[in-house]
Amino acid sequence: MATKEQWHELAQQLRVDSIRSTTKAGSGHPTSSMSAADLMAVLMYEYLRYDFSNPNAPTNDHLIFSKGHAAPLLYSVYKAAGGISDDEMMTLRQFGSRIEGHPVPLLPYVDVATGSLGQGLPIGVGIGLAGKYLDKLPYHIWVVLGDSEMAEGSIWEAFELAGHYKLNNLVGILDMNRLGQRGETMLGWNANAYAARARAFGWHAIEIDGHDLDAINSAYAEAERQTETPTLIVAHTIKGKGFPEIENQNGWHGKALPPDMAQRAISGLGGERNIIVQVQKPEPGQPASHGERHPFQAPRYDVGSSVATRTAYGDGLKALGAAWPDVVAVDGEVSNSTYAEYFAKAYPDRFFEQYIAEQQMVGSAVGLGVRGYQPFASTFAAFFTRAFDFIRMAAISRANIKLSGSHAGVSIGEDGPSQMALEDLAMMRAVHGSVVLYPSDPNQTAKLLEEMADHHGISYIRTTREKTPVIYSPDETFTIGGSRVVKQSDADKVTVVAAGITLHEALKAYDQLKGEGIVIRVIDAYSVKPIDAKTLHEAAQATGGRIVVVEDHWVEGGLGDAVLAAFSGTEAQRTQGPLPTVTKLAVHEMPGSGKPDELLDAAGISARHIVATVKALVG
Repeated sequence: MATKEQWHELAQQLRVDSIRSTTKAGSGHPTSSMSAADLMAVLMYEYLRYDFSNPNAPTNDHLIFSKGHAAPLLYSVYKAAGGISDDEMMTLRQFGSRIEGHPVPLLPYVDVATGSLGQGLPIGVGIGLAGKYLDKLPYHIWVVLGDSEMAEGSIWEAFELAGHYKLNNLVGILDMNRLGQRGETMLGWNANAYAARARAFGWHAIEIDGHDLDAINSAYAEAERQTETPTLIVAHTIKGKGFPEIENQNGWHGKALPPDMAQRAISGLGGERNIIVQVQKPEPGQPASHGERHPFQAPRYDVGSSVATRTAYGDGLKALGAAWPDVVAVDGEVSNSTYAEYFAKAYPDRFFEQYIAEQQMVGSAVGLGVRGYQPFASTFAAFFTRAFDFIRMAAISRANIKLSGSHAGVSIGEDGPSQMALEDLAMMRAVHGSVVLYPSDPNQTAKLLEEMADHHGISYIRTTREKTPVIYSPDETFTIGGSRVVKQSDADKVTVVAAGITLHEALKAYDQLKGEGIVIRVIDAYSVKPIDAKTLHEAAQATGGRIVVVEDHWVEGGLGDAVLAAFSGTEAQRTQGPLPTVTKLAVHEMPGSGKPDELLDAAGISARHIVATVKALVG
């Protein structure tokens, strides 16, 4: 064990380095970093188990700064551990530097991006689930929390789920420094209130003076002794600790110290140091074996039968579970509607119920992905809107998660608009690097699930509540970025682009129009992002530039806009001939309750409306 003087000297170095880097950058959060420096110094010397020469070691602990604005402290920790150089630490916030304003996994020691408050603890829960129930390894997840973010609902979703799953490997370190961005936090220094709330959720809570090094040491030791509960250490700290001119002073949040003031602070803290801590390496070990991967055997559905794509999601996920032992699933307490329950019943050890907590559900998926698993998260598509910030941040984390949203569009019927996802395609298309899929057929759905499992990144599949006809053979293949020309001839007058439920409306319209001597080309654009621009360009040329897009989604941001994007920018420059005329049939008015067919027709996206639009285009 290090001496108390060594703890103190390291804490002072962490403060000095937080000031140095932010002053050079001209921005950042030195005061939020200074308050937690003592907490980190003791952790580094005595309790963190991490091999900085091997960040991927499976037994490494995980250190997550949920209060991501304290990034200067985190980078100072990495410097003190020998993970980065002083020169690199001093590139904080510079263009092209890995040392960004908030942590991102450009650095190998950063598991996930933080900075949008309230996300580090939910992701820590996901890592904790992996450690306790899947890896079965003794690593700890240390999550540094800010007191301002304790107002976030997602934090309490995490508290509830961690307590439910008895994640004794999870330790929250609450830097209770009283001051937020604009003044005092809701609870100020009321440590008893934070501790009582944690205990109410089944946590072990410890209240300490966050600058008493012996108390910090004792608290960490007590946390490690827990066998059935996660731990919250409520540490009473002072913002700006170590520099009396700014200690506990409002108005210094997110402000770098001017050079003259920074020099006084550094001098008062004892000057610059270059202490390198030999952080203890973890004991060697490997995750529990779940078996080898096998070829995926997709479920098979007979052409001509009727099966909902949400059912195919459940069947396909179960089949993936049989083939890929690293596939895991989470669901927001609707698994009997998303049909993730098929997987849950077959592989209960790899299924984690998240209850009605969609932010936590996505956070758990991200955390499970950190540990190398292939997480599938499912709920009603409309409810992913509650977790959009987690999905957005997952993209910044370069996370590997697969999302499934059921009950999409007006076609769900009587439940009404509160349950109808009409924004989800736009939302998911806007996520950086995302894949967005909308199958119309169960065989297609199952094959696309395998594509999602193979894809590293954020992928989303939209499934339909109602049963629809099986139109594709189980032996056909479907790829991300592809499409399927379902009806085609040399006499086609108009191209109709659809996906999911509206593809079947387009096929009804095809039959009616053909009976009246009008032939249309029907494209199943099941890959909404990336869209199959090549097939769309060819169809536009073949049908005189007349394209109709029909979708069960608001008119903004969905399939119609994806098709338009295929004819803009560099893709459009490669198109021969004039740009097409794209007519969008989509939901414009707020729907109500009714039968699916009634609602599709009222929204103007039924076969009848497709027929009328095509006739108007061809005169």
